[in-house]
Amino acid sequence: MNKEQKEKLIFMLKHLIMAVVVGIIVGAIDALFGRVLIFLSTFRTKHYLYLIPFLPIAGLLITWMYYSFSKVSLKGMTLVFEAGQRKTDAIPIALIPLVVIGTWMTHLFGGSAGREGVAVQIGATLSHVIGRKMHFPENGRTMLIIGMAAGFGGLFQTPLAATFFAIEVIVAGRMDYEALLPAMAASYIAAFTSHTLGLEKFIVPLTESFKLSGSKNIVGILILGVLFGIVGHLFSFSLQKTKKIMADKIENPFVRIGIIAIPLAILLILFYGGRYSGLGTNLIANSFENKSIYAYDWILKLIFTIITLSIGFQGGEVTPLFSIGSSLGVVLGSLFGFSPMICAALGYVAVFGSATNTLIAPMMIGLEVFGTENMVSFVIVCIIAYAVNGNQSIYGAQERF
Repeated sequence: MNKEQKEKLIFMLKHLIMAVVVGIIVGAIDALFGRVLIFLSTFRTKHYLYLIPFLPIAGLLITWMYYSFSKVSLKGMTLVFEAGQRKTDAIPIALIPLVVIGTWMTHLFGGSAGREGVAVQIGATLSHVIGRKMHFPENGRTMLIIGMAAGFGGLFQTPLAATFFAIEVIVAGRMDYEALLPAMAASYIAAFTSHTLGLEKFIVPLTESFKLSGSKNIVGILILGVLFGIVGHLFSFSLQKTKKIMADKIENPFVRIGIIAIPLAILLILFYGGRYSGLGTNLIANSFENKSIYAYDWILKLIFTIITLSIGFQGGEVTPLFSIGSSLGVVLGSLFGFSPMICAALGYVAVFGSATNTLIAPMMIGLEVFGTENMVSFVIVCIIAYAVNGNQSIYGAQERF
């Protein structure tokens, strides 16, 4: 073994050790964050009429926290991407408590938002800080990817999807294979830790399959891929555009979130008593439990999520994307004469892949959440949705290779 090989081996071993450390810590934080979030969401569902009216006040408090303790942390995922692209060399540790508390408040008072952005920011911030303290070479990239994988894997407990999401999302079209092994180790350890601490994994093992035979089925899956890709593109484009319009038209962040949240709260109450508040897990459950899904569920969830996030509330986009995709899949399956549950699963992964401008990660989610029975269908629909999306992403700071 020559000197270069030894250095590379030592480099890999150091990152594997740090992957274990980061995986355990981030998995524990994910478990705490996730379990509290589930409790708050359940509490809000039962008492929505008394909580959602206070959404504007919650928004003002969230904004005040950020401006009082770490204004730069408002950049959220953009800050993570900039660190990965070496445009900044520091992520403040204050980001972790701010984004956790801000997201808890958003969900308690009925905002329509996700949670993955929080988990990824937690993991990225922690690993970035540790990397700087330990003077790791290239920690701005590899250590960051380790943390992102741990955050996503610990919260969703889909370690394969988390690994590929982390290595392909920072720069679309380029994958950091050197970070693959430590990222996978971190995501599996984080998933194991969070599960051990009581965070449950969402899983729907599909026993029926989408038969890729006959012209109707082949044309059908092509159309589904196109439609899911269009919806993912619509979500990501609308989110970026709405954020810009809101910032340009209402420059004061307190006025923006305080004023716009008033009609938002009213509409969230009027539309089926908070049906479109929170993560959207109610729509996901209905999609896979043969319960009521309305033809307009997906578009209303899309609109409410975009408004919630564009005016300054905290959270993520991925779980709402899952709910948009699965509810749309039920509608399209019923329309085209296919199994609504299988189409819901296809929409679950493809809309996420399209909106995040990732390809391998959504395929892995299909494998880890729905099993191997429809893996070929997941691959086909994800490729089509990715192609149709045209490089649009919910992450404005994502670079294209």
